Amino acid sequence: MLKQQLSVFDLFAKGKEVRRITSADARPFLLGIHYARRIPNITDAFGLFVDGELIGVVTYGIPASPSLCVGLAGEENQYNVKELNRLVIRPEFSGKDNYASYLVSHSLKMLGNDTFVVSYADTAWTHIGYVYQATNFLYTGKTKERTDIYTGEGKHSRHYTDEERDSGQRQWRSAKHRYVYLVGDKRTRKRMLSELKYPIIKEYPKGDEIRYDTENPQQVLTGE
Repeated sequence: MLKQQLSVFDLFAKGKEVRRITSADARPFLLGIHYARRIPNITDAFGLFVDGELIGVVTYGIPASPSLCVGLAGEENQYNVKELNRLVIRPEFSGKDNYASYLVSHSLKMLGNDTFVVSYADTAWTHIGYVYQATNFLYTGKTKERTDIYTGEGKHSRHYTDEERDSGQRQWRSAKHRYVYLVGDKRTRKRMLSELKYPIIKEYPKGDEIRYDTENPQQVLTGE
């Protein structure tokens, strides 16, 4: 007789498990592997464990732009918006066994009901967003290229000092594919869909993605 009864999830996962982790647990992945090399705002962090070993992390947080929170689904939903702001799989596991989509799909189920999740795929890194497509995110188009105040390395563009603002230096920001996921039961998602302000584009974008060297990540300008 088994000492501990296996759940259907355990049997299906075959050694894979997604569970909540701390920001400290995610830190080595965010600073050592992810191209941004920066810790974002984190409200929720989840890890993918294979046979007890942490091989990937996904983090969610409050979007840096208050206007995005309102523009996504109106003022009544502005506090129900979270951004999937980091997704990292250790290089030796990347692209294998659908680890990334498995981590994303199971972490979404662990977020609170009635949550609008937004995430971006950066064209400057040739990202298309295939993980989001595989996990049934809605595609809502591509943001426009822009420039903003130069803040140096490791800082978000909105976190500038008075000196940086007055310097006149600008930095280029690439266009990004924008994806949205609605977390809730069937009835809740139907209501959330009616409240979504962004138009839904039925056809997902396609193209080739180039993997970056995690030791020395460099952008690949696509000309988009």
